Amino acid sequence: MAGNIEAICRELGLRLTGPRRTIMQVLSDSSDHPDAIELHRRVTAIEPTISLATVYRTVNLLREKGVLERHNFGNGRARYETAASEHHDHLINVETGDVLEFHSEEIERLQEEIARAHGFDIVSHKLEIYVRPRKRPRGAGQS
Repeated sequence: MAGNIEAICRELGLRLTGPRRTIMQVLSDSSDHPDAIELHRRVTAIEPTISLATVYRTVNLLREKGVLERHNFGNGRARYETAASEHHDHLINVETGDVLEFHSEEIERLQEEIARAHGFDIVSHKLEIYVRPRKRPRGAGQS
């Protein structure tokens, strides 16, 4: 994925500095949606001289160019992921902050149906479902 981000950045005419390459690599290797502070922590584990300001400037630039997507999953922290080539939605665990990506053809179909019923075509959408783990009933799993 980092190669793809770098290729996109080259096509956009962006300079590929060492710090930017490191930030892109960390973003590409991330299976979650890190915020800038977490991204900085991961980046400085590789290259300790990269400042938090450089991380913020880079993610803002990559977001402006459409390479990154910014999410706010309700906790006030902007979190980032590489711009998806395929649409997906998110389940956000309100207890842990973990984010699970999913795709549902049924949800997509229902959204189209609802939009059409109201005389619209969908241009774009995002679905974020805030969840909490189910509580096991008392005695469940006990013998």
